[in-house]
Amino acid sequence: MSGVMKRMGMIFRAKANKALDRAEDPRETLDYSYQKQLELLQKVRRGVADVATSRKRLELQLNQLQGQSAKLEDQGRKALALGREDLAREALSRRSAVQQQVTDLQTQHQNLQGEEEKLTLAAQRLQAKVDAFRTKKETIKATYTAAQAQTQIGEAFSGISEEMGDVGLAIERAEDKTAQMQARAGAIDELLASGALDDPTGMAKDDITAELDRLSGGSDVELELQRMKAELAGGSSAGQQAIEGGQGGQAQPSAPRDQPRFDKQ
Repeated sequence: MSGVMKRMGMIFRAKANKALDRAEDPRETLDYSYQKQLELLQKVRRGVADVATSRKRLELQLNQLQGQSAKLEDQGRKALALGREDLAREALSRRSAVQQQVTDLQTQHQNLQGEEEKLTLAAQRLQAKVDAFRTKKETIKATYTAAQAQTQIGEAFSGISEEMGDVGLAIERAEDKTAQMQARAGAIDELLASGALDDPTGMAKDDITAELDRLSGGSDVELELQRMKAELAGGSSAGQQAIEGGQGGQAQPSAPRDQPRFDKQ
């Protein structure tokens, strides 16, 4: 049972991996990675700003404490000048405590300044890496898009793409139906010509009638050709009568071309 479950799990993971690979777009992955790097860079910059803010606060406290120390020192001198040694001792004692605080704050200020410099340098390096990644990302995306377009064009020309495959099948079906309709139309024409089928409109002719019409049309052409030859040859009366007799009518002989013609009054 455990072997079956392992096999089912392996099949599921394989199919899931294949589906994910089909759905994955490298361009989207690169854009997502670039977005994450921008977020990391923003955090580093925010850290630099926080450290700088803390450093400025320490500097303000140092200025206040140093001013307080100078004030206590001045009070001690004035008290000593007035003969109040006890008061001068108290002022100097307080100044010593303030100086201890100043020393501690200066140490913290130096530490914060060092952290700020490190974070600033890290932010600059990260910015350079992000810029380089963005350039490489755009290059890879452009190359991938071009390769994808070339692949689609190649598949379209070779007919192996799904869209062009459907188009090819549609063309084959259209050609088959067209050939079938042409064959059916030809068969119907043959059956109508042979008389096997009746034409309800009466427009169709059988093969005998069609042959007679063809022969009649040919004789008319021959008669017209003979008449034109006779006119070109001078229009002899015998030839003209023969042609007119073949056409079933009488005609007057035409006057020779070299004789003048007179109009009847």
